[in-house]
Amino acid sequence: MRFKSLSDLKRQQYREVSLATLPQNIAITYYARARAFKINELVHTIHEDSLEWYGYTLAKIDKPELIVDIGLPKNDQNLLDYTTIGPKRIADFQESLPEDTIINGWIHSHGTLNYRHFSSTDEANHLTVLDFVNARLRKPVAKKEIAIQDLVLLVQDQFAEKDLEKGSVALITDEPVSEAMLMETVYGSFCYSIVIGDEGWHEQEIHYKEIGILTGQTTVSSQKVDIVLIDTGKSLTKSDISALSDEVEVKIRPNTNPPPEMVERM
Repeated sequence: MRFKSLSDLKRQQYREVSLATLPQNIAITYYARARAFKINELVHTIHEDSLEWYGYTLAKIDKPELIVDIGLPKNDQNLLDYTTIGPKRIADFQESLPEDTIINGWIHSHGTLNYRHFSSTDEANHLTVLDFVNARLRKPVAKKEIAIQDLVLLVQDQFAEKDLEKGSVALITDEPVSEAMLMETVYGSFCYSIVIGDEGWHEQEIHYKEIGILTGQTTVSSQKVDIVLIDTGKSLTKSDISALSDEVEVKIRPNTNPPPEMVERM
C-alpha cells in the first residue's frame, strides 16, 4: 500500500477532557518565606558553620496549594554540601502535625555554596517526597479515552463462554450496544521543591505525577516556576524566632565524621 503523504500515517487522536489543573507557580505566605530564611540564619549562628538542612513545606488541607509554614524535622545528616531524606522520616513528621495540616513539598538550603541549582541528590529527594504526598494531594485532573484493540461488546445472558475468547477486552452490558468508548479518570498530584542560599537566592520547581486509574499509566514531570508571595497578615515574631532557635539547636546536628560516600554531591 502506498500513502500520498506522511500525514496519512498520523496516529488516531484519543479523546481527553480536562477536569482540573495542578499549580503552575508556588504560592507561599510572607511568614513561611521569612521562617525559611530565618532557619538558614540561625543554623549559621548557632552551629558556626554553613550547613545544608532540609524541612517540609506545609499547607492546610482545605488549601493544599498554599505554603503557610515551614516544618523542621530532626535532620539525619547535616554536612557542608550534602543532605538527604527518607520516606520514614516524612511519615513520622506528618504524623506529628495537626490533622488539618499536610506536607505539600520540601525545602532545603545550600548554605554558602555557590551551587544555585538542584543537584542529583536533590533529584532523588524530589521523587521521595512526591511519592509520599501523592496520596494526600491527588485529585482527578482528566478523563482520558483508553485505546483498546479488538473491543468485544456482549449482552448479559446472551453470549457463550467461547465468545469471551474473542478480542482483547470484553464489555458486557444489559442491553445491546453497537459502539462504546471507555474513558478512565487520571489522577494528578504535585510536590513543591525549593532550594535557598545564605545570600538570599532561591530556586524552585514543581514536580507532578499523573496516574490512570484503570491502566495504571504513570507520568512524572517537573518544571521551574516562580514564587508568588501571599500576605495573610501573619509575621515572624520574637517569640517565633526564639522557639525556632531552640528547634535549630536540637534538630540540626553537624556530622563531624561522615563516611566518604556521603560527601559525593554530584
